[in-house]
Amino acid sequence: MVQVSIVIGSESDRELAEKASGILRELGIEHEVVVYSAHRDPEGLKQYLDEVDAEVFIAIAGLSAALPGFIAAHTLKPVIWVPRAVRLLGLDALLSMVQMPTGVPVAVVGIDSAKNAALLAAEIMALKDEGIRERLKAYREGVKTSSQRS
Repeated sequence: MVQVSIVIGSESDRELAEKASGILRELGIEHEVVVYSAHRDPEGLKQYLDEVDAEVFIAIAGLSAALPGFIAAHTLKPVIWVPRAVRLLGLDALLSMVQMPTGVPVAVVGIDSAKNAALLAAEIMALKDEGIRERLKAYREGVKTSSQRS
């Protein structure tokens, strides 16, 4: 079972997807990375959303940010978006998504912050999964400990 689906708009987003995937893997969260364009393959993306059993979606895209909005419009599950710094330092993408209309929310993390998207997905999953909650707690302790050493 896929708990988190990382949807990227194109192969150029794969490097950020791998950063999110690394965090999810470390926390023992089943996930997959798929490539779908809301512009070039809306039917394929819609079919994927109808069939996948993921509980949380992470969308990684830049520019107009159609991908996370499309996903949010077709599911009631949480959608977390990672805006990419493609043009205008990613501010164009960021501003397009934080203006989503009421009723179709998308959680937005910082520009290129794929690791934070994965951690937010883990927090959502931890609400009902004690194992993830404990692993997330241990992860945070490790981060705190390593930052105190620096």
